[in-house]
Amino acid sequence: MAENIHPFYETHRSAMETAMRDRLEFAEAMLRERTHVTDIDGIRREVMDEFEIVLTQMPYVGGAASRMSDFFMRLMGFMAISRVLRRHGVPVPVIGEIERDTYKAQLLTVSEAERLASGRQFMSPENQDLLREQAAGSVTKAHQEEFPEDFVYDFVEPGPQDSFEFGINYKACGFCKLAARHGDKDILPNICGLDFVAYAARGIRLERTQTLAGGASHCNFRFSRLPPDEALNP
Repeated sequence: MAENIHPFYETHRSAMETAMRDRLEFAEAMLRERTHVTDIDGIRREVMDEFEIVLTQMPYVGGAASRMSDFFMRLMGFMAISRVLRRHGVPVPVIGEIERDTYKAQLLTVSEAERLASGRQFMSPENQDLLREQAAGSVTKAHQEEFPEDFVYDFVEPGPQDSFEFGINYKACGFCKLAARHGDKDILPNICGLDFVAYAARGIRLERTQTLAGGASHCNFRFSRLPPDEALNP
């Protein structure tokens, strides 16, 4: 019996599929230049087919009420790309480079003003309050029982000697759980690498020295604002 897509993701399915097709357009030249793959049209079809499988595997973690739902919707497509390219013998580090450059190209289709406004919103006191609230909820037994595939994290306040504005320590990762369940641990670091591109595009410096995927006890995200001349630009 075929698995079903959760109703929340089904409502966003069309937008996610459009984003995937756009992503593959950006990736085409890189695939030709950096891999031995020749049947690009075939790769596109395989990736979109794999994405249909990924959609059924995406864990529901609270829908619009959870900030982590957006992470799954934006990044799960890269799992499909990684799986297909891995099956075609493309080395995992090369897959990661292609995905980071593809994601950067896709993010930069949004105007700089819009991207930086999104970054300011993320760094705002109001959003930090939301992060504190959702972090506190994520560690509760009730939340973990209701959403066992969700992220679990703490909000980190800076100390007197710290240069970052705030941080998040992820003690459990939804992507790690999914990768362990479906045999994707080797391609998981590629997903981790996309974080730096995503935040830089919004004018945010991400500092991170360890990850759960790399065997650490937690992922130590630290955020501060990038100077305007250091923000990600075309």
